Amino acid sequence: MPKSIEVCLTPALLDLYAIEESIVVVIDILRATSSIVYGIDNGASAIIPVAQVEDCLNYANQGFLLAAERNGEVVEGYDFGNSPFSYTPEKVAGKTVVLTTTNGTKALHLASARAHQVVIGSFLNLESLCNWLRIQNKNVLLLCAGWKDKFNLEDTLFAGAVVNELRKDFAHFDDSCVAAEDLYLLAKDDLRSYLHKSSHSHRLAELNIEEDVKFCLQLNICKAIPVLSGDALVAIKA
Repeated sequence: MPKSIEVCLTPALLDLYAIEESIVVVIDILRATSSIVYGIDNGASAIIPVAQVEDCLNYANQGFLLAAERNGEVVEGYDFGNSPFSYTPEKVAGKTVVLTTTNGTKALHLASARAHQVVIGSFLNLESLCNWLRIQNKNVLLLCAGWKDKFNLEDTLFAGAVVNELRKDFAHFDDSCVAAEDLYLLAKDDLRSYLHKSSHSHRLAELNIEEDVKFCLQLNICKAIPVLSGDALVAIKA
């Protein structure tokens, strides 16, 4: 049976999709899924996504790193937030990180309730992810985390990049795929310049984390594909 690929532009629309037999790729480019990919690639044993800041505290005093972000900023009292620069080998290798973010971890929890499998996508692991999706005998839903249930540009651009890579390998695409791919083709030669138009880019600029944004737009510097196994994200076994 021919495989299909669809793009869900915001978690608020997820209920419209039948994902029980699909692989769902969760996308939160700035910055949760980029940091998760980087952390797993740098040797983190696992990253446990939790929905609420308070949920992190259930893991206190267990030797885990606690990471909490809301509205782009580290929540006071936590080890770090979701800057990729917090997920270096020196900080995370061999460690388990418990993470909550404004958008990304929410999308993860919604997907995990129904999906056949949940994996993590970012520009950092685009090639590895697409190579793996290509050989799976499953439909794919690209779930954009958006911003507080609203559409955003950066996640949609990444979804478009995946559609563009996999166009020959899937038979059915929805209109969201077409729109996402068209946006990506418009922006791909200079993603950062294009994303200066985005609302989240302006939010992050106010927080003075331009280096994070540039880092998250790098292509294929990671091989790892994080997969949800139980309640933890771990590296997919080749």
